[in-house]
Amino acid sequence: MALDAANRGSVSSGSTPSVKDDRQSQASSANGSFYLRHGRRYLRDLPYPLPCDLPEMQRQNLHTLVATTVFGKPLCSPVLHEHPPKKVLEIACGSAYWSSLCNDYFLSLGYIGVQFTGLDIVQLAPDLRKEGMDWRFVQHDLRRIPLPFDDGEFDVVMAKDLSLAVPRGTPSQRLTDECIRICKPGGIIETWESDHIIRSLLPHPPPSIGKREEDHERAVATGTFLVFPGTPFANPQNKYIQDCNGWIAEALDRRKLQSTPCARVAQVLLQEETLGDVGYRRVAVPLGDLRWERDGSDREPPGRKISRSRKSKDGVSDEQAALRSTALLVVIQMIESLEPILKEVSGKNQEEWQRWWAWMMADLLENRGASAGECMEMGAWWAKKL
Repeated sequence: MALDAANRGSVSSGSTPSVKDDRQSQASSANGSFYLRHGRRYLRDLPYPLPCDLPEMQRQNLHTLVATTVFGKPLCSPVLHEHPPKKVLEIACGSAYWSSLCNDYFLSLGYIGVQFTGLDIVQLAPDLRKEGMDWRFVQHDLRRIPLPFDDGEFDVVMAKDLSLAVPRGTPSQRLTDECIRICKPGGIIETWESDHIIRSLLPHPPPSIGKREEDHERAVATGTFLVFPGTPFANPQNKYIQDCNGWIAEALDRRKLQSTPCARVAQVLLQEETLGDVGYRRVAVPLGDLRWERDGSDREPPGRKISRSRKSKDGVSDEQAALRSTALLVVIQMIESLEPILKEVSGKNQEEWQRWWAWMMADLLENRGASAGECMEMGAWWAKKL
C-alpha cells in the first residue's frame, strides 16, 4: 500500500544548523524570492509560514494522499459524475500532485480530454505534459487580484489547503470572489482544508446513515470517523500536542492565518448568493490506536456488516494502521516545517527546542502517545455556481 510505503521515510530529529550557520546560510542564499533558515527554504515577504523545499513538498503530497484515501477520490462533489468537467484549475498547486491524481481518477471514469491548469507563486510542479496530461502552469501571486483568467473559464476550481497561504478577512474574501468569477455557471468550486489544531475525539455512537451511506462505508473501511455538528471532541491529553496547539494558534494569529479553518468554510460558501447546492464531508483521522477502540466496541449499525481486511492487534486493519501512521507523520513534519515561528512564540532557544523535539518524537513515535483520541481533522466542501 502506498501509505505503508510512505511511512518508511524518515523524520529528522529537530533543527540542523547552529545559529551562526543559520545566519551564514541566510546571507549566502538571499537571492530571488527565497531565504534559508535552519536549513529550510522559505518565501520572502509573505505571511506563508511553511518552507518551499523538497521535504515540505513531500509532506504536502503525503497530506494529499491521506485526504484522497479518506475521501476515496480526489473530488467529492456528486455533480461531477453527472457533468464531467473539461477544464480544471488547482489554486496554489505546489507540486501538482493533486492534479495528477485527479487526472488518473478522471481517466478511470472514462473522462478524456480534461485540461488541467495549476497556479502558484513559484513553479515547483514538474511538466505533467510529459506524463500525457493536458497541463499548463501559471505563475501568479494570490495577493494580486484579479487572477489571470477569464470569467467563467473553468468547470472546476479546486482551492486546497489555502488557510496558511491567504490571511483571513478581506484577502480571503477577495480570493473567494475570484474563484466564483472564473468558475463557469453550473461549475463547481471545491475546497479542502485541515485544522492545524489537534483535538481528541470522544467515544460516540454512529450517526444515522440516511443519504450518507457511501461516506459511512468509506469511514468504516478506512478506520476514520465522520464529523457532524455535535460530534464530541475534547482537548488532547498528550502534553506535547498541547504545547504545539498553543504555539501554533498564537503564531498563526500573529499572521492573521486560520488555525481551525474547517469551522468556517461552509459559512463562507453559504453566504455567497451566487452559489448553491453546498455540500460537505468532514472526517477525523486518528493519529494512533484508540484506547476505547480496543474495548471491541463496533461502530457499525446492527445487522449491517462491512467486510474488513486482516486486523492488527489493536483492532484495526494493517491498511487502517498505515493510514493513521501516515497522518501522524504529516502532523509531525508540519511541526518541523513550522519550527522557526514555533520557536519564536515558545521562547525556546536552539538547545531547548532540540531537547523538546527529541522528547516529543520519542513520546509520539515510540511510546504511542497519541492514543487518547487525538486526530487530524480534514474536510471537503463544494458548491455549484448558479
